[in-house]
Amino acid sequence: MTEQIVVVGNGMAGARLAGELYARGEDLKVTVLGAEPHRAYNRIMLSTLLAGKIGESAVELAEVAGRGVDVRTGVTVRAIDRTTRQVRTDDGDTIRYAHLVLATGSRPVVPPLPGLDPRRLPDRVVAFRTLDDCRRIRALADGARRALVLGGGLLGLEAARGLAARGLDVGVVHRVPYLMERQLDPAAGAMLADTLADLGVTAHLAVAPVAVAADAAGVRLELSDGTVLDADLLVLACGVRPDTALAEAAGLAVRRGVLVDDQLRSSDPRISAIGDCAEHGGGPTGLVAPAWAQARVVAQLLTGEDPRARYRARPVVTRLKAAGIDLAAMGDPADGPGEELTFADPARGTYARLRIHDGRLAGAILLGDNPSVGTVIQLFDRGQPVPADRRALLLGRAVGGDVATPAASPALMPDAATVCQCNTVSKGALVSCWRGGARSVDAVVAGTRAGTGCGGCRDAIAGIVDWLSRADPVEVTR
Repeated sequence: MTEQIVVVGNGMAGARLAGELYARGEDLKVTVLGAEPHRAYNRIMLSTLLAGKIGESAVELAEVAGRGVDVRTGVTVRAIDRTTRQVRTDDGDTIRYAHLVLATGSRPVVPPLPGLDPRRLPDRVVAFRTLDDCRRIRALADGARRALVLGGGLLGLEAARGLAARGLDVGVVHRVPYLMERQLDPAAGAMLADTLADLGVTAHLAVAPVAVAADAAGVRLELSDGTVLDADLLVLACGVRPDTALAEAAGLAVRRGVLVDDQLRSSDPRISAIGDCAEHGGGPTGLVAPAWAQARVVAQLLTGEDPRARYRARPVVTRLKAAGIDLAAMGDPADGPGEELTFADPARGTYARLRIHDGRLAGAILLGDNPSVGTVIQLFDRGQPVPADRRALLLGRAVGGDVATPAASPALMPDAATVCQCNTVSKGALVSCWRGGARSVDAVVAGTRAGTGCGGCRDAIAGIVDWLSRADPVEVTR
């Protein structure tokens, strides 16, 4: 009898796990239960959808169906019975599992403010998390002139930039004195605020919201310094919390997220957790690359492909890449031993800060146009020694004026260089896909999954494909 794997959650983690299991062609029965009524979609691209740069079809993920995989949307799991190894859904169905994988993601934080009821937000107030949230914001933005975003972290700024791209006057309210405090230092945060101001986004910093009033006419937000801001809509981007309600009710070990080991197993060895709801090592990451790496490890273990597979957290790189903004942040450049190098050009909106310890990059912030951003990410990700000329990394150009390595030509890029951080796709994998018959950017993306995460590497993929289309395949440098 074929044993059944049940995946709770059809988001980016759950959908990827289904795809990983399907790709291995094993004799498995997989049921994926997604609470949202839509097919799986790329949550990272919602801000681009909000900006009107793409349509909804562009955020849809490839759906796995057939060969033992059953995807059910609009189905909420209400309870887990660990004794009988069954899950109970909101439509009264019970499904038995041999192994259960929780990919329940996270829920948006709604601040406890007068005028906000997390169970039912006012019509003009939306927590930005799902595709339905994005649809509501877009509908409210049509005909609107002003918008407010509560939260100056990565998600809040992506929402603000998307609304500004639609022509709205946008204000961001943030409790901390500078933006993206988890990734940036005060100088970079201040320069980012200036860059956003040029794009139609005003930052209200070091102030807390104290009350919200919303009606059919608009939204009024009162701040701790006595300022009152009026707008046509308010977007909540105050962070997320792992959705652990199902796990907690089942008696699994939970801290911030569902506690898992290196095999992604919870305190019940027949239940795994991946993605935003899982806590491995330092805690939940909230990023797509770790979730997809976890999905691969679980698939290798459940199919028996690699019984020794283990999840190892990799260094995290945060990217904010939109029209007018190019930001990369990694590690902690502000604290710790070692060399520290800083360069700032406020007139051009360019800032760079590097921390080097024992000859390797321990942290970096790069804001604005810097040709060395790809090199810096590679050095940090791989833990490789930095070049002797530190200024080449800091400024993007060596003393003689040459661009810091690697050179612009993909021919000189090492085969092992990672092009897509989200999916860990190397330049060599892109070349192999091309040689295997892919002859367009879309075909290479489909064959390697590169560019299907945050989308920040699409330009690099296009450049490599363009180079391959002009090069004689026999002469491709490896």
